[in-house]
Amino acid sequence: QVQLVESGGGLVQAGGSLRLSCAASGSIFNINAMGWYRQAPGKQRVLVATITSNGSTNYAESLKGRFTISIDNAKNTVYLQMNSLKPEDTAVYYCAVFRIGASDAWGQGTLVTVSS
Repeated sequence: QVQLVESGGGLVQAGGSLRLSCAASGSIFNINAMGWYRQAPGKQRVLVATITSNGSTNYAESLKGRFTISIDNAKNTVYLQMNSLKPEDTAVYYCAVFRIGASDAWGQGTLVTVSS
């Protein structure tokens, strides 16, 4: 099993920044990629960004330039730097781990609220 500990969510004013962290532990020897997804109230969970263990990134098109994903392989931790936040970024943000030959793992989510 994989355990994911997310942190960094909270309340921020529009235009502000937040940095989310997600630390993975447990059966993590076969991680292929980590990422962040988000789910706004009443909407489906959607991709924010993913990053492979060798640093290749993939972003939701609408978030490019404001959000940056990074990974610390030594700490098995993925980060999401979110700048110029907008009220529409309000959502629960979920960390995900994608493993080779094993099931995906999801965190419990951290709430980000952006006030106008």
